[in-house]
Amino acid sequence: MNSEAPIINLQDVTFSYPGGKTVLNHLNFKFYSGDRIGLIAPNGSGKTTFFHLIMGLNKPTSGHLELFGKTVSNAKDFAEARRRIGLLFQDPDDQLFSPTVIEDVAFGPLNLGRSKADALRIARRTMADLGLEGFEDRVTFKLSGGEKRLVSLATVLAMEPEVLLLDEPLNALDSDTSPIIAEKISNLDQSYIIISHDIDFSLYATNKICTINHGKITFEDESHIHVHRHMHPHGRYPHKHD
Repeated sequence: MNSEAPIINLQDVTFSYPGGKTVLNHLNFKFYSGDRIGLIAPNGSGKTTFFHLIMGLNKPTSGHLELFGKTVSNAKDFAEARRRIGLLFQDPDDQLFSPTVIEDVAFGPLNLGRSKADALRIARRTMADLGLEGFEDRVTFKLSGGEKRLVSLATVLAMEPEVLLLDEPLNALDSDTSPIIAEKISNLDQSYIIISHDIDFSLYATNKICTINHGKITFEDESHIHVHRHMHPHGRYPHKHD
């Protein structure tokens, strides 16, 4: 058992949409520094809702949330936590809103109090890390789906968060770009949770796999993951066979 305090701690959390069915049902979840967790579950199981609860975008019907050792319940609590947790939305159009790419990527650092020069430096460095050199003046809404996904990831990484919540980070990327970004994600310093339908990527980039079943999170044991390693070769992604 981990003796450190969890970064994210959800206790007995239930969430139902108004007039709808219960999506998350007495869910318990602890996330610690150094964790790299892959969340694999069917559409409609509550994966994105789970992320939105952590970020305060949805409010639980019942239960208790703690982030970085502090109870979070109101807008101020979550605003402070969002400075330390970066969320990549599933749809890039929910993340991008500035006229040009450089403005979008620099917005986060500026919002955190960085000077304009510093924000632009961070933005350019982050874009270069993701292979987006020369995109600075591109018009955001004219980008392809894959390009929007990369720029969205850059906007999150530019804020230099301690924890990342990545909702389908390889979505809309082509077969050449996907393994490059998968490797960049796996080399990040941050702890993270990844929602992905790509089992190979999840096994490659994470050290734990979980799913949502009947509104609760359950972790796959190591033997189960080991079987999947051989049943589903990583293929495009750099990997080792243990």
